Amino acid sequence: MAMMFDPFRELDRVVGNQGPRRMPIDLFRDGDHYVLSADLPGIDPGSVDVDLDGQLLTIRAERTAGTHEGVKWLARERNAGSFLRQLTLGNGVDRDNITATYDAGVLTVTIPVAEKAKPRKIEITSGSTITAPRVQVQS
Repeated sequence: MAMMFDPFRELDRVVGNQGPRRMPIDLFRDGDHYVLSADLPGIDPGSVDVDLDGQLLTIRAERTAGTHEGVKWLARERNAGSFLRQLTLGNGVDRDNITATYDAGVLTVTIPVAEKAKPRKIEITSGSTITAPRVQVQS
């Protein structure tokens, strides 16, 4: 069986890096909402945690290692352990109405735009109180 060599993965294995891993995300704005999608394949939904502390949105998840004792691994690329992603939210979001769903290994966090940050039309009024300056013509 052909296996690809990844020197950075080997370095992590040798050093024993057990810190939280990053999860890939997509983030876009759709009208009045920001939508964040995070790939978390093979993660038990019960281990996913989304927290908001002030402006800091934190996503945590845990993947446990399979219980295959006494086997000889030929390849083991599916990392077990903690996954972490943190994003700082701006002032223009509605923190009270953030929602999250998890389906088919993808966590989707929907972040509404705050009313005060939405584009709005400013009404222009006219009235007789504003007059143009008079110009005197000398003859």
